[in-house]
Amino acid sequence: VQLQASGGGLVQAGDSLRLSCASSERTVSTGPTGWFRQAPGKEREFVAAINWNGRLKTYTIFAKGRFSISRDNSKNTVYLQMNGLEHEDTAVYYCAKSRRAWVRDLVESSSIYEYWGRGTLVTVSS
Repeated sequence: VQLQASGGGLVQAGDSLRLSCASSERTVSTGPTGWFRQAPGKEREFVAAINWNGRLKTYTIFAKGRFSISRDNSKNTVYLQMNGLEHEDTAVYYCAKSRRAWVRDLVESSSIYEYWGRGTLVTVSS
């Protein structure tokens, strides 16, 4: 499975971006797809995750109310809509896919994801 994240760029604080994660594999598994990010000098952290049919979603605290995860299985693509971007959102954003079953507390852990995209850089100027 190959994942390709795109949509990053340089924006100003308050702007919006929509990231895309295109998968080379049709959605045949029930595993979740997640977004993570890694800021310079910091560890990778969970952002959001969605299950295979889009009915289950979860967000980390800083993403709630500002970010929205969705998917279009006809395009094998998962999206992360980010609104009200802040300078602290500056990071490389990665999408990842797991073949494991959705477990609410586990989908926030990077260790369950077997497949990772290369990441897309989001830079928010203050």
